[in-house]
Amino acid sequence: MAASMGRGRGGVTSFQKKARAKTLQIPGTRPSSQGNQLLVSTGVPSLDHIIGGGVVVGTVMLVEEDSFGSYARLLMKYFMAEGIMTHHPLLLSSAELHPKQLLSDLPAPVSDDIGKAALNQEEVSLEKNVQKEATMKIAWRYHNLRTEQPELGAFSQFGHYYDLSKTMSSEMRDTAPTRLFYLQDELPLEKQGVWTSITNPAYIKLLQSIQDVVKEGQFDLTVPQPKDVPRTVLRIGLHSLGSPLWGEQDSGSSHDSSLPHFLHALRAVLRTSLAACLITIPTHLFEDMAFTRRLEKLCDSVIRLESFAGSEKEQNPAYKDYHGLLYIKQLSQANCLLSYMPDCNDFAFKLRRKKFAVEKLHLPPELQDSQQREQDDPVAALKTPSASCFNPSVKSKLDF
Repeated sequence: MAASMGRGRGGVTSFQKKARAKTLQIPGTRPSSQGNQLLVSTGVPSLDHIIGGGVVVGTVMLVEEDSFGSYARLLMKYFMAEGIMTHHPLLLSSAELHPKQLLSDLPAPVSDDIGKAALNQEEVSLEKNVQKEATMKIAWRYHNLRTEQPELGAFSQFGHYYDLSKTMSSEMRDTAPTRLFYLQDELPLEKQGVWTSITNPAYIKLLQSIQDVVKEGQFDLTVPQPKDVPRTVLRIGLHSLGSPLWGEQDSGSSHDSSLPHFLHALRAVLRTSLAACLITIPTHLFEDMAFTRRLEKLCDSVIRLESFAGSEKEQNPAYKDYHGLLYIKQLSQANCLLSYMPDCNDFAFKLRRKKFAVEKLHLPPELQDSQQREQDDPVAALKTPSASCFNPSVKSKLDF
């Protein structure tokens, strides 16, 4: 009975094997192991590793800026530089610095193995000195811990390495189509468009520009495209969005709802387009934490940077090898029920002369060379309350 249900006339079965969905073959992208999403690199291989492989196409990644905004600006440069190396069209906006200035300071790529070896020569020498000093201090179980910085050949086909001591040439920057949006050049602003919930005209103008680029560049997946036209991914970078220069007013407990509505409309545009967006927002300027949480929920992936510059942690010997902490607030859940979860939640970043890297936070077990563990001192062990059997003045429930 059961065998005959799957057969039609002539004894031919009606069941068909479900074919696997095909992934678009676009240069500079790769499928994710989570939900077969399309990923693009952030430009920092160690950051790609801890967020699940990269930024999912069609999503928004939020970077909460550090107090001075220097490291968030550096991540934006890496994201734009990776787009140029993969020939992805760029859309860069800013209200603080002119986008041309940001593009002129992009790091130069490291293209050969000799250059990669020279790039890590400084880090290798420093790590050898640290290992010699910490061999007798760190417990044996810490020796086999894996850092979040992969080997140089791990991402040869996806992602590139860059030298911060050099800048990218103008000829290389001109190879990728670029659209710039500088808020000062768009003045005076007029409130127009179909987004009636957005009262800030600066956000309306920016959203209109993004939508125009998506339509003109044929990144909209809802519109049929010619088969002979090669597909590519649009990289959108919004630098220091929500700062006072964008007209954002912080009045304590109340905020203008234009920025949340802008993020909601931006996600609607990206969901049906071949585009990936990286946004940096100075959330430390907002006094209302509920407003910050609202912005985080309107983005797909959220990380926060905390710099040690100007804080008490800068003088803490436990953080002497790092320049700040990196917190993962949430990761994208596109096409999957559960987002990617890294095996560790404590990450720190360090900026060397030639590169920026994210690693697991490894705190030393002893902060001073002269410090001695209490359990190694037999005299101190006798003075502890745990040694009650040797101290008649301490009452114990055990009676020998």
